[in-house]
Amino acid sequence: MPTQFTRRSLIRGITAATAVASLATGLTACGGNSDAATSTDSAKSGEVVIGQVSNGAAEQTSIKVGEVKSISAELPAAVRKSGKLEIGIGALPSGFPPLAYVGSDQKTLTGAEPDLGRLVAAVLGLKPEVKNSTWENLFVGIDSGKIDVAFSNVTDTEERKKKYEFASYRQDNLAFTVPKKSTWNFDGNYENLAGKTVSVSSGTNQEKILLEWKAKLAKEGKKLTVKYFQTSNSVYLALSSGKIDAYLGPNPGIAYHNRQVANTPNATRTAGTYSGAGASLQGLIAATAKKDSRLAKPLADAINHLIKNGQYAAWLKAYNLSNEAVAKSEVNPPGLPLDNS
Repeated sequence: MPTQFTRRSLIRGITAATAVASLATGLTACGGNSDAATSTDSAKSGEVVIGQVSNGAAEQTSIKVGEVKSISAELPAAVRKSGKLEIGIGALPSGFPPLAYVGSDQKTLTGAEPDLGRLVAAVLGLKPEVKNSTWENLFVGIDSGKIDVAFSNVTDTEERKKKYEFASYRQDNLAFTVPKKSTWNFDGNYENLAGKTVSVSSGTNQEKILLEWKAKLAKEGKKLTVKYFQTSNSVYLALSSGKIDAYLGPNPGIAYHNRQVANTPNATRTAGTYSGAGASLQGLIAATAKKDSRLAKPLADAINHLIKNGQYAAWLKAYNLSNEAVAKSEVNPPGLPLDNS
């Protein structure tokens, strides 16, 4: 996310949205220096199983994908010779569904992020080796060469480009969730929040944006009420009881929650999304490699191959994240500016 602080805040928001743990857990915690490697099937098998052992976070989908030699030829010689792609995930200690967490077998690192890494590795003709660490040690791993690339919900920022190179693959979006029966929609217009009561997690990027909208409405003589709750259960109880009209949080967490409660009396839906970077720029999530590693271009080309052939859309659909699709993976696209990173 924009900075380590806002990254932590956003993960706190994701955790709230998923009803997995309290608002203060997830990647907000520090410590845990060890990396945990997860063995996966060789890319040469020609098939990647998306959402395997995902415990309901994804609709399990088998995707056929194999090496594209014109793309794998772009790899640095050392990576190509190694025969493997070391993929970093910063999901310790407790993960963040649906993006990255330990699966229902209690050992496999699953989620949208490691699954995309496995798809990309297949296109590059490499065996994916997924390593889990804390968020802080994810970047230590890139810097030290222990991992080749991070697929870990990393936001492209101009500050990070001083040390890293990027291949974008998902929009970085916030989302409003409402009861399924609600007819309200955000429609990208803060004016539609007039008269509403919205919950948000304190200290997060989404709180900053919501409070800016509240101030704008106040100048127009309109009211937006913002409420805070300490636990995810409290947020969704308030939503189902009508005490709040909507909750604003990270889109992946909202998508996960919507899927988890889809067949219950308290079903929710997404009522609109908004760039996590604010009005001036569409935030982007990107594969992250060490600057001058010459990995960004083959990574982007692999992602674009997946986009062109439909595997990318199938991956997003499996995790209910189709509303974060990008039309094209770009190498080092414009990122969050230095004055907002």
